[in-house]
Amino acid sequence: MNKELIIRSGDNAVDFALLKDGKLIELHKEEESGNDFSVGDIFIAKIRKPVPGLNAAFVNVGYEKDAFLHYHDLGPGLLSYLKFIKLVSAGKIKDFSLKSFQFEKEIDKDGAIADVLSANQSVLVQVVKEPISTKGPRISSELSFAGRFLVLVPFSDRVSISQKIEDRAEKDRLKKLVLAVKPKNFGVIVRTVAEGKKTAELEKDLQNLMNRWTAMCKKLPTAHHPSKVLGELNKASSILRDVFNDTFTGIHIDDEELYQETKDYLAEIAPEKQKMVKFYQSNDVPLFEKYHIERQIKTSFGRTVSMSKGAYLIIEHTEALHVIDVNSGNRSNKATNQEDTALEVNMIAAAEIARQLRLRDMGGIIVVDFIDMQNPDNRKVLYDFLKEEMSDDKAKHKILPPSKFGLVQITRQRVRPEVNIETREENPNNLSGDVDAPIQIIDKISFALEKIIKDHKKVKLNVHPFVAAYLKKGFPSIRSKWFFEHKKWVKIIPRDAYTYLEYHFFDDQGNEIKQ
Repeated sequence: MNKELIIRSGDNAVDFALLKDGKLIELHKEEESGNDFSVGDIFIAKIRKPVPGLNAAFVNVGYEKDAFLHYHDLGPGLLSYLKFIKLVSAGKIKDFSLKSFQFEKEIDKDGAIADVLSANQSVLVQVVKEPISTKGPRISSELSFAGRFLVLVPFSDRVSISQKIEDRAEKDRLKKLVLAVKPKNFGVIVRTVAEGKKTAELEKDLQNLMNRWTAMCKKLPTAHHPSKVLGELNKASSILRDVFNDTFTGIHIDDEELYQETKDYLAEIAPEKQKMVKFYQSNDVPLFEKYHIERQIKTSFGRTVSMSKGAYLIIEHTEALHVIDVNSGNRSNKATNQEDTALEVNMIAAAEIARQLRLRDMGGIIVVDFIDMQNPDNRKVLYDFLKEEMSDDKAKHKILPPSKFGLVQITRQRVRPEVNIETREENPNNLSGDVDAPIQIIDKISFALEKIIKDHKKVKLNVHPFVAAYLKKGFPSIRSKWFFEHKKWVKIIPRDAYTYLEYHFFDDQGNEIKQ
């Protein structure tokens, strides 16, 4: 498995594409104007008003809509936090290590918001969910600082080890190591990537996190309310921090400044991997075209998503949930019965759905209507396969087994709006309305050919001259690839009378082949 990170810098934004074996699995964008409310950002803010009925408070963080802070997101050390903020803001605390800080008692986990917070009170909060639709950001007053291997939690003494580390001896080693080096009154969460790492690497990561905590505290005395006192890392660094591992084979960047920043960050977290960062220079072929990303965006973000063997997905978004319908399409296969066909299509669909959820960053409730299968064993095979395909997904998720109706319910952590790219374009035939991206015409022709070529000795394809030229160009051309795949030569005939997106297949007798 090869993973590549492709970073394209534009005038107003930086685009990040994560490829797995050449296939696009994640797409991120960082606007130059910047999202001032990214997950992980920390603000000094003021309580607007507690709402006892919701057991929550609305907080002014500088967004047009107040942020939402629930009692369960306050953290047990809230009173200590409030005392610390008050003393630091007044300039009475210069040592931010918390060694000599006198802690307050923990708040009651089943208490009421009005007992611990009041209007106009200063509070440190962290964004846990970005503004979505008509809602403001969701925030927490239990701060955490994420590093490469560790997560630092102030006003806590707890040490937790990632559940994904299964080796008991390794868990014990990491716990002893962290307990020996962690500062007093700071909790630490050990991330999965820390498995097998040396003491020096973990200590360095911990020191970086402590430096971030200190830098934030130094801003508090002069910070106005509300204001951001600590931002997340830039997008390139945060992506590398969260997804970088030994399976990465290359990082390609077309901006020199960003290339140097990324190289410097990689020197900190994995010096031996610096060489894989490459600066892309070409005046002829843009970076995203070079790695066929633009084409994948056009074919992956529409309402309809084509898959192999003629199958396709229909994806609909609503305010409450996302709905995905699996269709077998017009296809022929070697399966002897309907059940085998359904299983085959469902397995193809499951792999694509796992990719689509990451690619579009779809969160909340997702309902998938798979093709009905009567055999309970087949439903279990599908369920296990879907879980395996989604195991690489960093977002927290839960999958329920298929119902008797073939429905699979998924919940996936929703921390930001889903990525929605408009792929429909103006109709090139000058007809009213818009159409699917014309680049998809090649995929449609290929799917149709796959279906009909087995039953015909000779096939002629009649298309618009522009499309004909595209099918024949290069070596190997698309037509040549068809020959290698189907062992039959397809004659392509340019037709001036055809509209741009029109195509028809004919047999050797000149009769049109109905699809």
